[in-house]
Amino acid sequence: MYESDVTRFLRELKQARPHLEDEQRKGRAIWWDKPQDPETQRRDKESRVRQAAYVYQIKG
Repeated sequence: MYESDVTRFLRELKQARPHLEDEQRKGRAIWWDKPQDPETQRRDKESRVRQAAYVYQIKG
């Protein structure tokens, strides 16, 4: 069965460093896995400024 170079590299990396996935999960929890506040999301959505259709056009 064919195995790409990338797949082989990742498999060998995980074998050489079995703790790698746990470190990735910890890092993700620090930056991304946060509880979401609906009020903050609503306020952010309402405060967005709509981008012009053609941003390089000079209005004058």
